[in-house]
Amino acid sequence: MKVLVLNSGSSSLKYQLINMDTEEVLAKGNFERIGQYNSFLTHKVGDVKRLFEKPVSNHEKAIRFVLKKLQSSQYGVIKSPDEIDAIGHRIVHGGERFTKPAIVDDEVMKGLEESIELAPLHNPAAILGIKACMNVMPGKRNVVVFDTAFHQTMPEETYIYPIPYKYYEKYKIRRYGFHGTSHQYVSGRVAEMMGEDIKNLKIVNCHLGQGASLCAIKNGQSIDTSMGFTPLAGIPMGTRSGDLDPSVVTYIARYRNHTPDEMDEILNKKSGVYGISEVSVDFRDIEAEALEGDRNAQMALDNFAYNVAQYVAKYAVSMGGIDVLTFTAGVGEKGPTSRKQICDYLKFFGVQLDYEKNQIRNQEIEITGKDSKVRIFVVPTNEELLIARETKKLAE
Repeated sequence: MKVLVLNSGSSSLKYQLINMDTEEVLAKGNFERIGQYNSFLTHKVGDVKRLFEKPVSNHEKAIRFVLKKLQSSQYGVIKSPDEIDAIGHRIVHGGERFTKPAIVDDEVMKGLEESIELAPLHNPAAILGIKACMNVMPGKRNVVVFDTAFHQTMPEETYIYPIPYKYYEKYKIRRYGFHGTSHQYVSGRVAEMMGEDIKNLKIVNCHLGQGASLCAIKNGQSIDTSMGFTPLAGIPMGTRSGDLDPSVVTYIARYRNHTPDEMDEILNKKSGVYGISEVSVDFRDIEAEALEGDRNAQMALDNFAYNVAQYVAKYAVSMGGIDVLTFTAGVGEKGPTSRKQICDYLKFFGVQLDYEKNQIRNQEIEITGKDSKVRIFVVPTNEELLIARETKKLAE
């Protein structure tokens, strides 16, 4: 079985074609700047990457062009779209309605449309991608996999906010959590690496990238996560603030005469480690400046590691203990400095790194120190593979 995995953005289309008999990625790529005159496709087969400049006005035309490249005699991997058995779509927000992946039908499309208000920047693009696939490849089974679905096992006392209950009843304002496909994949994979049944493990997974979140996974289920009603909550990120006193927002808005949209821009795109360091969103740049003695750069790194460590400790309380600590995503997989700083904050907790193994980047590895009471792993995430697996289950 071959599954095409799509991640549709407002002006982009990321894809992977996966042979699910071997779980091998046959081809992958990214169509960028869709709807602009300078749109282009980056298409990769094996180690060979090619760039194609191709103006396309919408997602349907982008998908048609991708299919041409997938069938090309020079850089294709299939002879016909008939070889694609199903299409898996990443959906950012499923609200309370979608607690697991679903085959797309009229009822599911209606539910996706109703969820737009919860993710107005992301869900409309995903819907465009689904409709485009239906037009370009009629009859193919489309499956939607939700970032929020994994967290629907959180208990009510975890996801409810201490604001008037009517806002939950009327507007469904509550903690939803995101990065669910990543948290699900990594927790399942680390259980395999350990040779343990995930139902016997208490795992804290740290998905640390430009967007970052932690998840408490007990018996294979999410029981708490750091992101909330939106991906802005939780730990500080590349440009997102994470948790802060709500009055900070109203104070700045009042005294700087900012609109809600302007405050949204500040908190989502001008805050986080970038806001403190005033250097970059890239941790490598910030670490370099910190080594040169830049006080704000060091403060940004300290603040980030401190907040991550606090959440790890918090989730140990949530689960009544912790067996495994995992690191994934860009900083988690490639950032030995951040991993060390986080674990050093947790030494009192019995967390001890193997400092030599911690220097290894971007591969599956256990980095547990010999005296550690908690096992520590780096597990590169693979959200596309998890989406493909869920798609295969339903398509069969």
